Amino acid sequence: MEFRHTSVLLEESIEELRVRPDGIYVDGTLGGGGHSWEICSRLSEKGRLIGIDQDAAAIEAATRRLKEFKDRATIIRANYRDMKTELGKLGITSVDGVILDLGVSSYQLDEASRGFTYREDAPLDMRMDQRQPLCARDIVNGYSESELYRIIRDYGEERFAKNIARRIVTAREQKTLETTGELIHVIKAAIPMKARATGGHPAKRTFQAIRIELNRELEVLEQSIDDMIDLLNDGGRICVITFHSLEDRIVKDKFRQNEHPCTCPKEFPVCVCGRKPKGRVVTRKPIVPSAQELEENKRAKSAKLRVFEREKNHGQEKGKMTVEN
Repeated sequence: MEFRHTSVLLEESIEELRVRPDGIYVDGTLGGGGHSWEICSRLSEKGRLIGIDQDAAAIEAATRRLKEFKDRATIIRANYRDMKTELGKLGITSVDGVILDLGVSSYQLDEASRGFTYREDAPLDMRMDQRQPLCARDIVNGYSESELYRIIRDYGEERFAKNIARRIVTAREQKTLETTGELIHVIKAAIPMKARATGGHPAKRTFQAIRIELNRELEVLEQSIDDMIDLLNDGGRICVITFHSLEDRIVKDKFRQNEHPCTCPKEFPVCVCGRKPKGRVVTRKPIVPSAQELEENKRAKSAKLRVFEREKNHGQEKGKMTVEN
């Protein structure tokens, strides 16, 4: 199956990135190369794009798509959490922009063998990086009932999480759960028929939770944003597209912390912690897809774009002066 993915908020994110022809840009979630192609098309011979993805199919597809740009585009198979290290290998210590599109690709969802889909019966996999030994089958059959309950409740925001976790544990005592179909059968039995009639596929939230846990998606995001902001040159921007409320909250909070990092109590007349702002939040409210995009691509429904701009010596905290220690 050919790798394909419709880039969400494509025009908006490229516009907010403000690509300079001779700049250096990083696409940390390369996918099929949609955002990267738009960036490369705006670069001069001096400009450079580094595309990073952990999915072998994405690397292959993006390599073909970006072939016309030759040395302007460098493609690396890695997790974006290793961005700083991978750029260091190329002798790059700072960049003019970073973009992340955190959505699961259409290819990953539609290719049944990858185990992301709840619409076909397939092996329980869900690995974004197939070099990883742990897969969804290991979580479903190996996590305790309390651990399953926690991830389904927190990452899936599923109101029937407790019953689903209990049913999974009961089912696997009889037989190891091997496929998406077997797991779906258990999930459906755990949700009242009346509730199954609304809100989309009954397994959607549980599958999302297992995927997020398996690929450490929230952990990686939270641990990476500060490093990516540190990589930015003055005036450089980071654009992050999220598809989950917990992802969006992490991005929102991290951006705010980098704009207002002071940890001194409010009653202190001056700042003594020495934490200096790194820039400003460009998007006070997230940018969301237009009505036309939503009509053309239903998977864009929950997308939100937030943007942060690095600024040298960004203004002091309101009402405070920094005191050098």
